[in-house]
Amino acid sequence: MTERPPLPPFTFETATQKVRLAEDGWNSRDPDKVSLAYSPDTRWRNRVEFPVGREEVRAFLARKWAREHAYRLVKELWAFDGARIAVRYAYEYRDDSHQWFRAYGNENWEFYPMGLITARHASINETPVGPEERKLHWPLGRRPGDHPGLSELGL
Repeated sequence: MTERPPLPPFTFETATQKVRLAEDGWNSRDPDKVSLAYSPDTRWRNRVEFPVGREEVRAFLARKWAREHAYRLVKELWAFDGARIAVRYAYEYRDDSHQWFRAYGNENWEFYPMGLITARHASINETPVGPEERKLHWPLGRRPGDHPGLSELGL
């Protein structure tokens, strides 16, 4: 397996960096690229789907981003210990009918020593929002450094 720094055991700085790298990857909406952050035998819990293995994760992400348009995500470190990181996040997207949604969630990640995520447990809730209620505004792709995070947005 290829190393994916930063590596566990995490410090506050390296855990924060790992979270931002994950956010940047997901904001790329590139399932091939994002799936490489997960071990070949990764196990997920995501709502009612339970992908196992990198290829199932890649297929899950491709389906997700095919239906979630204008996707923008913000992640924030919640806690860390050794080879585990807990994250809270919010993302916004619109569906094919142009209805906007905001999803809120928590993730728990467990890492192999090489820095790949071997387990991802996500709990997610979402609600429709009007265009005027949106809070995540930046050009598609990486969130700019000066865009507020979750705490600053009151999320």
